[in-house]
Amino acid sequence: MKIDKPDDHVQWPEDFGRRFLISVDTEEEFDWDAPFQRDGHTTASIPMLHEFQAFAEKHRIKPVYFVDYSIVDDEKGVAFLRSVAEQKTAGIGVHLHPWVNPPFEEDVNVHNSFAGNLPKELEEEKLVALRDAIQNKIGVMPTTYRAGRYGIGPHTTELLLKHGFVMDSSIRPRFDYSEQGGPDFMAVGSEPFWWGRDNRLLEVPLTTVYSGLLRKQSGLMAAIMNKSPLFNALCSRSKMLERIPLTPEGISARETKEAIDVALDDDLRLLVFSFHSPSLAPGHTPYVRTQEDLDGFYDWWRDVIEHLEKRNVKPIDIEQLIAAASGV
Repeated sequence: MKIDKPDDHVQWPEDFGRRFLISVDTEEEFDWDAPFQRDGHTTASIPMLHEFQAFAEKHRIKPVYFVDYSIVDDEKGVAFLRSVAEQKTAGIGVHLHPWVNPPFEEDVNVHNSFAGNLPKELEEEKLVALRDAIQNKIGVMPTTYRAGRYGIGPHTTELLLKHGFVMDSSIRPRFDYSEQGGPDFMAVGSEPFWWGRDNRLLEVPLTTVYSGLLRKQSGLMAAIMNKSPLFNALCSRSKMLERIPLTPEGISARETKEAIDVALDDDLRLLVFSFHSPSLAPGHTPYVRTQEDLDGFYDWWRDVIEHLEKRNVKPIDIEQLIAAASGV
């Protein structure tokens, strides 16, 4: 599924300024190199959410946790999320991993790991099951969504509107997952926009920036970079063109600060950061293998947050963001 370039971008109010949002794909641990499977995963990193939350609160940041079924099926996960919901120190959204989310009717494979590839009725049933589980166990009705693996499909926005969702954050701009059967976001930039003309469903893409001498001519080269890891590496090393998503996972603080500056120079007024919750404990993702890596993870955030403060980019929570986009 190819997502076309949107033409109905959000018009921020004059006093919005420059803002950033931290989002966490809050999910189980699994082997990223192994085939998808319904069981065999763990939720050992859940206790580390408390440490990250304390870090965020110290910096007056309210993250949004996009939560999948394995987390709301875990007592410790539920207790943590109920706590931040009651204290209003974080937002809670839906994060659909279809292979661990009932009902279990589809074959487990790469194609079906993108929820948008499922039959419409099954995608809907899984979405509702997760939303209801969050409401029943945590006590909040989530209205924001991020598809696991960024896997929106032809029916996703219709289903979100049907079930009262007001925001989606599934788009990862300038990435193409079509070779695996997923969506193609190469034509989409990082500016938030409205799906349709009635301003009922807000899209808040994760932020991806092109940096380098050729960033203004990124179209053709970016498509080649996406298909060829070797060409991507050559462009990055030569500083001719770098694709930089705002994440501590695999992206240095230097690159991230450079991307922030480029985004601000391009007048992007909302920056959306993201990472996977298993990175909060060593040994669960390729990005945090050791305690030293985890220490570096937090050092990354300290460095980046300091840079954001210097550039007068202020944190925003999910409720404030939706209200500002809607002109409330």
